[in-house]
Amino acid sequence: MSHELSRREFALSAVAAGTAMAAQTSAGVLGANERLQVGVIGVGNRGRELQDALKAIPEAKITALCDVYDPFLQAAKDDLGGNVATYKDYRKLIESKDVDAVVIGTPDHWHALQFVDACNAGKDVYVEKPLSLTVKEGRIMCDVAKKTGRVTQVGTHRRSSKMYAKAAELVRSGHIGHVSVANCYHLQNETPMGMGKPADSAPPPGLDWDLWLGPAPKVPYNRNRCLYRFRWFYEYSGGQLTNFGTHYLDIIQWALGQNAPKAVMAMGGKYAVQDNREIPDTMQVVWQYDGCIVTFSQYNANSAAGNPPHAETEFRGTLATLYTGYRGCTIEPQRVRYREIPFKDPRDRKGSNGQYGALKPSGVEKSEIKGGATNVDHVRNWVECVKARKECSAPVEVGHRSTSATLIGNIALKRGKVLEWDAQAERFTNDDKANEMLFYQYRKPWKLA
Repeated sequence: MSHELSRREFALSAVAAGTAMAAQTSAGVLGANERLQVGVIGVGNRGRELQDALKAIPEAKITALCDVYDPFLQAAKDDLGGNVATYKDYRKLIESKDVDAVVIGTPDHWHALQFVDACNAGKDVYVEKPLSLTVKEGRIMCDVAKKTGRVTQVGTHRRSSKMYAKAAELVRSGHIGHVSVANCYHLQNETPMGMGKPADSAPPPGLDWDLWLGPAPKVPYNRNRCLYRFRWFYEYSGGQLTNFGTHYLDIIQWALGQNAPKAVMAMGGKYAVQDNREIPDTMQVVWQYDGCIVTFSQYNANSAAGNPPHAETEFRGTLATLYTGYRGCTIEPQRVRYREIPFKDPRDRKGSNGQYGALKPSGVEKSEIKGGATNVDHVRNWVECVKARKECSAPVEVGHRSTSATLIGNIALKRGKVLEWDAQAERFTNDDKANEMLFYQYRKPWKLA
C-alpha cells in the first residue's frame, strides 16, 4: 500500500478486513494461555523501551515492527532474534492478520492518525503520552475508541504504580488536609549550547523524511527536528510541558479528583540556550482548579526544586505536604494555628508567630512510601485488560484529559493571556483565536476521520 492512499480509503478497507478480528477479540476468544500478538509502531527511543517491556511479559508476543528509519527498525528486529515482520508504513502492520493489538511509540504528531486507524481495524491500542498534538485530535481518539469498543492504554505509566495510587488516595482522603497548591517541575540544564544550530541537510540514509513528517508541514530536513529532538518544535510536540507535564498533571488531577482546569495562564521564553528550537527553554504555567492552584515549572537548572530532592510533584495541604517522585513518596507535616494571641509588642514573640497565633503539630506524622513506576507494570496491565476485555488503569479518556491540560498551557503561552476553559465543551470561553489552535490543518493527503 502506497502512503499516498487516502486515509478514508484505508479506513474503509481496514474496517472491512478487521471486523472479524474485532468481533473475536471483543468476545474474548483469546484464551488464558494464548499470547497476545503485538505490533510495535515506532521503535526508536521510547518504542524500544516499550519493546523491552513487552519482552518481559509472557502473555504477549511481538509479531511485527514498524519504523520509517531503517537503522532503528533493523536494531529492533535484531533484538528479537530476527524472527519478526517489519514495515516502514504503519498501515501495512495494522492490516496484518498476525497482529491483535498495537503499541504506538512514534512522535506526538503521529499518535492520532495511527490510533484511529488501529481502532478502526479492530486492534486494541497502547499509545504513548502525550496522547495527541491537539485537543481536538484527543477528542476524536476518545470517540473512535468508544465506538469501536477497543481496549486502550495511554503511556502515563505512573497510573499502574501502587506507590502513586497510594499517594493519590492520601490526597483525596484529606490525610494532608485541604490542598490549595500543587506544584510540578521539570529541570534540565542545557545552557548555553542546547541542541546547537545545525544547517538543513539531506536526510540520513535509511530515513523516509516525507513519511516521518506525515501530516506535519513539509520542511527541509534538519537533524534537530528529527528523532528525539523533535520535542522542541511545535509541529511535532508541545515540548517538556506536554512530555513530562502530562505525567505530572495526570497524577495531580488523579489526586485532586478533578479531570480538567477552569482557567490557565503561562509565561516563558528562550532565556538560557542558543539553538534553533521553537519551544521555550524556560516557562511557568498556572492552572485554576476548584479550590486549588496548580503550577508547572520548566527551568534550566541542575537540581530538583522539590524538597526532598528529586521530587517531581508536591501537594501542599493544610496539615502536611506530600512529595512524589521516582524514588518514592514523602509526607512532611505542617504546624497549624490553634489559638489567637493578641498582638502587643513586636518584640514579644514567646509562644507565638507574630500577631497571628500560636502553632502546634498538625497531627500528621512524617512518613515515606517506597516504590516507583515501571513500564513493565503498565504494559502488563494493558495486556491483561485486553485479554479480559476490561478498562485499563489509564484509558484513552483519562489520558486525553491529562494531555489536554498541558496542551492548553502552550496555547495560553502563545496568546499571552489568561484563558478560561470550558472542559465539557473543550473550548475557551474568552478567546476565539485560542480556539483556532485546538486543531491544525493536516498536510495532504493525510486526514483524520
